[in-house]
Amino acid sequence: MKVVLEKVFPLAATADSAWQLLQDIETVAGCMPGAKITERIDATHYKGTITVRLGPATMSFKGDIEVVNLDAAARSLHLVGKGTDLTGSSAASMDLVAAVQATGETCELTGRSEATMSGKAAALGGRLMGPVADQMLKQFVANFAARLQAQQTAAPSSGSATAPASAAPHSELNGLALAWAVLRDWLRGIFSRKTA
Repeated sequence: MKVVLEKVFPLAATADSAWQLLQDIETVAGCMPGAKITERIDATHYKGTITVRLGPATMSFKGDIEVVNLDAAARSLHLVGKGTDLTGSSAASMDLVAAVQATGETCELTGRSEATMSGKAAALGGRLMGPVADQMLKQFVANFAARLQAQQTAAPSSGSATAPASAAPHSELNGLALAWAVLRDWLRGIFSRKTA
C-alpha cells in the first residue's frame, strides 16, 4: 500500500534559520513523533527506530535512513528510510523531499513524501493510511516549528544557533489522538459536502 502526500506549511522564521535546522538530521528525526536516530554510520547513513501506539497495541520499526541529497542552493533535503517491525511481519519505507522557501521575512516548509507499507501493518492500516500519514506530517511540522522557535529564542541570549536538546518534546506517536484527528477530519469532510 502506497500513499503520496504533498504539503506546504508556513513557518514563523527566516528561511536561513529553517534551512540550518533542516540540515540537522538527528533533530529532524526527533521531530517525527515516535522516531529516533539510534546510530550515525557516516554523514549520510543512519540507523533508527519509530514506534507507533494504536490503543493497546504497539508497533516498533527498525531500519536505515539515507540522506540522498542535501542541496544548499535550493535549501532542499532528500531522505529515504526503510525498515521492518520487530516481529518481521511488516515493512515500511518512506521517500521524503523537504525544502525551505523564503516568503519575505518568514518562510514555508514544503514537503513531498511517498510512504509504502506491506504485511500486517498495511492490512491493519487499510484505507486509513492516507489520513494517518497526513496527521503524522502535521505533528512533525508542529514539532519542527516548536524546535525552530526555541532555537530562535535561545540564539540571542546564548550566542549559539543550536537549540537546546530539550527544546522539542520527543513523544511516541499517540494512536488514540491520531485516530481522533482522522475521525474529526473525516466528519468535517462529510458535513462540509452536505452544506455545500
